[in-house]
Amino acid sequence: MQKEIDLSQVPSPCYVLEAKKLRANLRLIRHVQDESGAKIILAFKAFALWDAFPIIREQFDSATASSLCEARLAAEELGSPAYTYAPVYSHKEIDQILQCSKHITFNSLAQVERFTPNVMAADHPVSVGLRVNPELAQVDTDLYNPCVAGSRLGVRACDLPASLPSIVEGLHCHALCESSAEQSENMIAAFESRFGCYLKHVKWVNFGGGHLMTRQGYDTDRLIGAIKAFRSRHPHLQVILEPGSAFAWQTGFLLSTVEDIVENSGIKTAMLNVSFACHMPDCLEMPYKPAIRGAHFDPVEGLPTYRMGGNSCLSGDYVGSWSFDAPLHVGDTIIFEDMIHYTTVKTTMFNGVSHPSIAIFDPEHGGLRVVRTFTYEDYRGRMG
Repeated sequence: MQKEIDLSQVPSPCYVLEAKKLRANLRLIRHVQDESGAKIILAFKAFALWDAFPIIREQFDSATASSLCEARLAAEELGSPAYTYAPVYSHKEIDQILQCSKHITFNSLAQVERFTPNVMAADHPVSVGLRVNPELAQVDTDLYNPCVAGSRLGVRACDLPASLPSIVEGLHCHALCESSAEQSENMIAAFESRFGCYLKHVKWVNFGGGHLMTRQGYDTDRLIGAIKAFRSRHPHLQVILEPGSAFAWQTGFLLSTVEDIVENSGIKTAMLNVSFACHMPDCLEMPYKPAIRGAHFDPVEGLPTYRMGGNSCLSGDYVGSWSFDAPLHVGDTIIFEDMIHYTTVKTTMFNGVSHPSIAIFDPEHGGLRVVRTFTYEDYRGRMG
């Protein structure tokens, strides 16, 4: 049995998921679940590689979905109806989503009202939740901050009526992004302070994702303690967590190849057969600089130093700089570490959100012609 990866056999470029590392993460997350009493589910928006679901099922059987495609993936490939939340639902998809879901959380009271008849008509019980906004901003980058001023995500306490709609059985509070146990503890406190008056009327609370419990140095005992303390105050509530990055954190890499080296104004750029814009978009959006195997993360004076350049035509498709112990050459392998979470999902259909159809309107040759539509099979086929 092959114990180590033979990099010469890996096609370039290629994402490589290492099952041993994934299993280690699963064991740690399962420990948090068992000790805290919370139910932990996988967030597909960070990791939805369904060929790895047999490994996921060794410890976990449920996932959170944010679209019809993700809900179908949960039901059909993971084998369990989804815990579904989307910022907005459409009339044409709601009934299909309900067929694939055991929970459905709405982002507004208007959507609760609009789709209550659909929930009531579903052929199986679906528990309804409402997303709330605790107005506690702890995420530095606004792009990833659910509690940024003017956020479209969740209802603020000041905008809620004295009583929740009778169909609402749970509250969903997601306000983190790759956050610490202390930040999770702060969020729980803010949630309880603002929405505590509603808790006796609901059955469950979902504290969302962003709990990066598999990151080195994360205080899992503190997270466990915060959840146990909350449950002791509200023993009738089921507590749910839905981390995404934590499942796939440090579980694999992206292998690429140097195809050219260019120099401009004293800056050398290694031109790769991958793209930050196309394959590692968070590097530009966050932004953040990934680690490269065998390279010095920060430039070292006197050593060969390079930017990494992507192969798209976007002018800003580069990140840098790293230093290497020896000069790079065409054909050298560049391995970007920790490139499984929020990469494969963003190179396909992020959140399972289907691409718009494509049409051509030609009044002289038949009028409108739809030349391409995108379906669940496009999403599933790309995620396999």
